[in-house]
Amino acid sequence: MIPVMIECVPNFSEGRNPHTIVALARVIGHLNDIAVLGFESDADHHRSVITFAGETEAVLEAAVRATGKAAELIDLRQHIGVHPRVGAADVVPFVPLDGSTLEDCVAVAHRAGEEIWQRFRVPVYFYEAAARMASRKRLERVRKPGLDGLPPDIGDVAEHPTAGAVMVGARNFLIAYNINLTTPDAAIAKQIAAKIRESSGGFRFVKAMGLHLPSQDRAQVSMNLTNFAAIPFDDLYTTVQAEAARLGTAIAESELIGFIPRAAFEQSPDFFRRVRGFDESRIIETRIGQLLQSN
Repeated sequence: MIPVMIECVPNFSEGRNPHTIVALARVIGHLNDIAVLGFESDADHHRSVITFAGETEAVLEAAVRATGKAAELIDLRQHIGVHPRVGAADVVPFVPLDGSTLEDCVAVAHRAGEEIWQRFRVPVYFYEAAARMASRKRLERVRKPGLDGLPPDIGDVAEHPTAGAVMVGARNFLIAYNINLTTPDAAIAKQIAAKIRESSGGFRFVKAMGLHLPSQDRAQVSMNLTNFAAIPFDDLYTTVQAEAARLGTAIAESELIGFIPRAAFEQSPDFFRRVRGFDESRIIETRIGQLLQSN
């Protein structure tokens, strides 16, 4: 019987302390049947993303343990970063890979939420396909100061005093993609974000916000591409490029956080080849193959 494989892409509210980041990665990587595909940190966002995959039970346990380690090591009362967050382990999404389904990931998300509360007393809010309330399906409607004002899905307090809350979800593949501008003006990035995001009448399946990156003194258009097959990548890039020019600035570079599916790369190779430092190890199927060959 072929084992069921899933991916998990937790986002932690720590992007500056390497010891904390390594400790989180070790908790995940020390479990059998887990492949840590990569991790990235951003000091301005004050956030780290760790991507790992494996058999269902191992991924579930790794996600729960990492959430507990984040609650132990990260104090949100001391946290300052440009990215929205509500928890030490901020979002913990489960993603189907070959042999698994979105429904499998919903079941894993619900089990993980129960374990997180039972072991660490961090309240849990379910989002995307795992949402138990329709109003919580969209992450941005809950991940905000004060959350949504309603009780958590699991837990008897809205927030842990130092670790906040954790958003646990199940979703299909999401591409986290950013464009950095030559201007430091976040207002310009926010105008561009409003132009391209679905909620403002832009591209379907594009979420976007504008930020300032203090370490680079540049503005950034930060995007989540939630259904890559339905997004015209090249049109998206040229729209940002044209809007930036209209507002008196230009694109400095683009960046990718985490991995992309091969199907996304094949859909628009030039779009991804523009990304800073891109090579085919950023394609998740290629990365998994590399890890299997090295073992």
